Parts: sequence; C-alpha cells; structure tokens
Amino acid sequence: MAKIQPLLDIMVRLRDPETGCAWDRAQDFSSISPFTVEEAYEVDDAIASGRPDAIRDELGDLLFQVVFQARIAEEQGLFGFEEITQAICAKLIRRHPHIFGDAAPPQTIQDQSRTWEAIKAAERSSREAEGERDPFAGIPRRLPALSRSTKVASRLAGAADAGRGTGAVFGEDHSLEGALRAAAAAGAAAEAPGTPEATREHRRACVGAGLRAWVHVARALGVDAEQALREADDAKMADVRSRLTNE
Repeated sequence: MAKIQPLLDIMVRLRDPETGCAWDRAQDFSSISPFTVEEAYEVDDAIASGRPDAIRDELGDLLFQVVFQARIAEEQGLFGFEEITQAICAKLIRRHPHIFGDAAPPQTIQDQSRTWEAIKAAERSSREAEGERDPFAGIPRRLPALSRSTKVASRLAGAADAGRGTGAVFGEDHSLEGALRAAAAAGAAAEAPGTPEATREHRRACVGAGLRAWVHVARALGVDAEQALREADDAKMADVRSRLTNE
C-alpha cells in the first residue's frame, strides 16, 4: 500500500468538505461514472498508439478513477480501496485454481477460457441459489453494443450447453451454421416491403437481428466482434488516408 498511499492521500484532500476542490467534492458514483468509462477508452487509444508514456499516463488516470470511487464509497461507509484490492485478489485466486490450488493445469488457452467461464457460471449459480435468477446479471448495459451482445451470446450458449432452460427459452441455434442462417434471414427480412409507418422500426429490428447474428458468427469463429470491426475500420481509414496523401 505504500506506493498507492500518496494518491489516496491526494484524493482525501480533494474531497475534504472544507478545504477540498469544489468540483471533486460535488461528485458521486453516478456523476463520475462517465469519466471512468471515458478513461478506459483513453487507455485503449494509448495502447493503440504504441507510446509507453501515453499508456502510463492513461493508466494513471484510470487508476485515479478507481481511487475516486473508492473514496466516495468510504465516505458513505460502504467500502474502501483496501476492500477493493481484497475482493479482486480473492476473485483472481478463486478463478485460477490451477495456480493457487491443486486443479490440473489447462492444456490450451481455450481450455483455460472454458474453465474461467465455468467458474464464473458456478459463481452465478451460487447467487441464483440466494435468490438471483437473472442469467444476464453483471452485463453492463452501457457497454458498447457489440461487446454487450457478445457477452449476451456467451451467456446464452453457456446456459444452453449446461442444459438450463428449454429450447423455447433460448430460441437460438448457437452453431456457426445457425448464426449464418440468422444473418441471411435478417438481410432478407430487411428487403421485405412494409408500410411507411413501420419501415423505420422494421429496418432497425432487421439490422439489430443481423448484428446479433454476426456476433454469434464471430463467437463461433473465436473472433472478438468489436475488435474485428475496429480493425476493419482502421484498415479502411488507413487506405483512404494513403490515397489522399498520394493524390
């Protein structure tokens, strides 16, 4: 804790009710949340830049957001920074039984991913036993839409594989072939005629269904849909910039 303590002390001073910064004192969980999300994106941009100094600085900004929210929680008597570190340490130990326990080590990264998801599913089942029945608990709605849809698809496939619920509940074919059929069906439906009043809603529904289907395709292929789209856009932008430079 010695290395983090100066930052914790700075946060205490910023939030001091008498001598602190007026803006920092005015923040709460809800008001500071958008800044936390923004800082996470700026870390991603810094990584893409390949500049170590930028990565360092943006990671510091993101760490400050954690410290900020920890201080808000501590003021409300909920938890503090130490409890946050204890919770994540416990979670990492629990989810790596082959490192911190006597479980057999996975043979491949794919095996490790399956084990990780199985442990997370067991944690959710434990919560369900305590009364929580939502199979999508813990999936933030404010995630980028493709990332959120990927997590939803993973939960659906995991629940189906575990035999939870019936086909009527899940209502989807999670195979690659099924996902491709769904994508094609969404495209065909978008071309179907509709009344002028329903056209916009109909087209939005078709696009949504088509995007969900392609998320399932990406998942079946072991590809991150968000990253794939970002890289495709990066490639197109680079091509256009190159063409403009050479004109």
